[in-house]
Amino acid sequence: MTGPSPVLRLVRRVSSTRTFAKIAPYVVPALDRAVHRLTGGKVLLSARMLPALVLVSRGARSGLERRTPLACMPEDPAATSWVLVGSNFGRPDHPAWTGNLLKHPDVEVVWRGRTIPVHARLLKGEDREAAWVKVLRFWPPYGTYQARVDREIRLFRLTRRG
Repeated sequence: MTGPSPVLRLVRRVSSTRTFAKIAPYVVPALDRAVHRLTGGKVLLSARMLPALVLVSRGARSGLERRTPLACMPEDPAATSWVLVGSNFGRPDHPAWTGNLLKHPDVEVVWRGRTIPVHARLLKGEDREAAWVKVLRFWPPYGTYQARVDREIRLFRLTRRG
């Protein structure tokens, strides 16, 4: 069995740096939103390295629609569940989208050009521990992000509704 490619190893190393954590939250989502809009929901740049979706939620305070491009960990080939990691690139605060999911858990995702209604559940206890092990295997930089912050990184499981 071979390990990750040299390019993937480089991306993992770069994405674990504090400089990346300072810049990425502004640059990556903006580029993703623009490309996603221009391609009619078919392309996310960040999905070139990790699976990605667009979370369509309501703001916890404003109630306004929010479209947030996010890396995700698909849990099955049938696209019925995903894990989202609220790492915020290893920054001190929880990302805003996690608060939105806590208040309004019934949301939609745009996955590979299709809009899918889902329910978000915050993982806790043994469920979180089991998912965290899989998440670290999936994208090791999440471990670096967790080591950098005092808060526990939130994990959500999204499951298809209906």
